[in-house]
Amino acid sequence: MPELFETTYIKGMKLSNRFIRSATWEGMATDEGACTPQLIDFVVRLAKGGVGLIITSHAYVRREGQAGPWQLGVYDDSLVEGLQDMARAVHEEGGRIVLQIAHAGIFARPELTGEQPVAFSKVEGFVKTTPKVMSKENIREIVDAFSKAAFRAKKAGFDGVQIHAAHGYLLSQSLSPLFNKRRDAYGGSLEKRARMLREVVESVRGAVGEDFAVLIKMNTQDYLQGGLSLNASVKVGAMLEEEGIDLIELSGGTLVSGKLNPSRPDIKSQEREAYFKEGAEAFKKVLQIPIALVGGIRSFDVAEELVVNNVADYVSMSRPLIREPDLVKRWASGDLRRARCISDNRCFGPARAGKGLYCVTEAKEKVAP
Repeated sequence: MPELFETTYIKGMKLSNRFIRSATWEGMATDEGACTPQLIDFVVRLAKGGVGLIITSHAYVRREGQAGPWQLGVYDDSLVEGLQDMARAVHEEGGRIVLQIAHAGIFARPELTGEQPVAFSKVEGFVKTTPKVMSKENIREIVDAFSKAAFRAKKAGFDGVQIHAAHGYLLSQSLSPLFNKRRDAYGGSLEKRARMLREVVESVRGAVGEDFAVLIKMNTQDYLQGGLSLNASVKVGAMLEEEGIDLIELSGGTLVSGKLNPSRPDIKSQEREAYFKEGAEAFKKVLQIPIALVGGIRSFDVAEELVVNNVADYVSMSRPLIREPDLVKRWASGDLRRARCISDNRCFGPARAGKGLYCVTEAKEKVAP
């Protein structure tokens, strides 16, 4: 137990424990992506609940990169004030918070953005809208948008940023030979497919400086025929270590990976937990920088084993903290019962309906006679 609750540092960012709230779309921002009091209350509950590091939901860096309704945005200076309120509220509770910055690529929603989604190359069968293949100039514009978004996060008082390169979004698409079939400097070999991501990392670091935490979230593999493999992913991880990334959070799957998507249901036993563990073990054999692992972790024993056995340095959770924002505090008190989350994914229903993210099961139990 001491290992999970010891103090650690990520680029000078002091964390009180090894638990991370993994980025989760809450559906609580305004139509324009501005932060709301409802969203601030949501993250404050996590800070009060003892989460060592809170990572916000994916904030889109350009309008054409919006993935869903009521998604947090960081594409314009006008959004900084609301983000300042969020960071300040978490800090007042003694918490730490990082802003995840993202672009959805082909999975952006043109009915929300009014713009055509962008892609690295022609792809068919994944989305209904025909995306626009990016020119090199388009790529440079998006790289610049990531750096400006990171600068806004620092200006707003966040403790760091996390670059979203997982789950089949734009930077994940760049790495995947299934989505990226270019034959120029940004496609072909793995080194070329990783070029945009490396440029984003370099540009972000240049915008925020050496003393600001820069994290990344990436797939261990895509779980798609012809997609990013574990072997290739580990090689990209080594490239990112060379670029000076401070921590890699490992996930897997995409929006079109079927049953092997990032948020798998029916995690009813410890054997079904930590379903990206194999990927973390592979990364740990090669990399020296800290690794965080997300994916179905529900039991304290599983979390502890991951850290004690050097599979991961940090334990990331998402859905369990929707039902129990104070789960970490409960475990710290000695109540080591399994998380109450039943992994039915019904929590996303209210968010899609415009009511914001919450545990439907928990809500029904509270009103039951």
